[in-house]
Amino acid sequence: MGALGIAQISKASFKILKCFKFKNCKFANQSRVLEVGKKIFFASDFHLGIPNRETSLEREKKIVAWLDCIKEEAEEIFLVGDIFDFWFEHVHTVPKGFVRLLGKLAELSDTGIKITLFTGNHDMWMFDYLKKELGVEIFRVPIERTFNGKLFLIGHGDGLGPGDFWYKVLKWICENKVCQWLFARLHPNFSFAFGHYCSRKSRISTGKSDTEYLGDEKEFLVRFCKSALLKKQYDYFVFGHRHLPLEIQIEKSVYVNLGEWVNYCTFAEFDGKNLQMKFFDGEIKEWKKER
Repeated sequence: MGALGIAQISKASFKILKCFKFKNCKFANQSRVLEVGKKIFFASDFHLGIPNRETSLEREKKIVAWLDCIKEEAEEIFLVGDIFDFWFEHVHTVPKGFVRLLGKLAELSDTGIKITLFTGNHDMWMFDYLKKELGVEIFRVPIERTFNGKLFLIGHGDGLGPGDFWYKVLKWICENKVCQWLFARLHPNFSFAFGHYCSRKSRISTGKSDTEYLGDEKEFLVRFCKSALLKKQYDYFVFGHRHLPLEIQIEKSVYVNLGEWVNYCTFAEFDGKNLQMKFFDGEIKEWKKER
């Protein structure tokens, strides 16, 4: 390949990253005070669908039991991406299964509990089905929320921070409306089989989950938080995607990674004053901070 060809690829790549970076800076803030005795709950990375139906179903029942445990205190529940290990909505078809979780979310939504759902890198192809059926709000980029005067930045976390170039290119392709339209032309028997095949190659389904903290300079989300703090002061950063439960002090802010539910069953709760990490093992227990 000649110098001209390399220059053209580099230019196109820069445009993709520039577009991606700009998109992820569109934060919209809403502010409110919690009702007395109410809490905000955060969880992510259920990865329902892997590694097989039996194990996924057992995990789904555990998640439903957790939702039952928190429903009396919950004012809002944030599910911060990768709830499903694969998801795609054809016009009249969605993936089979997950009826216990979907039914529970519909029940909670019907009682007035606000449910906010984020797409992740495994379920980014959510469109309007869950919004219509469950009454949830769906976000594709990080958002700001202020609860009791505490400013949160909440998102799945994929593609944030430096590095991970080829994933950012892939995400840009997957979010392209033309690419989504072309994929939807495939028969669901093929499109779903292909999607499940790709999801099984991920690190969480193959057992290669990240279990060690890599250090501030190698953790992309830590670097993203530090960069964001140069522009604005946040009290809490809440992300998923990393799969490792983390609670890290960064200057006057706290970065919380929600972990995942294949191994850890961790989540975070905000009681109006403090954000705390906990885990669920049939009952809610304190999570010991590890790093």
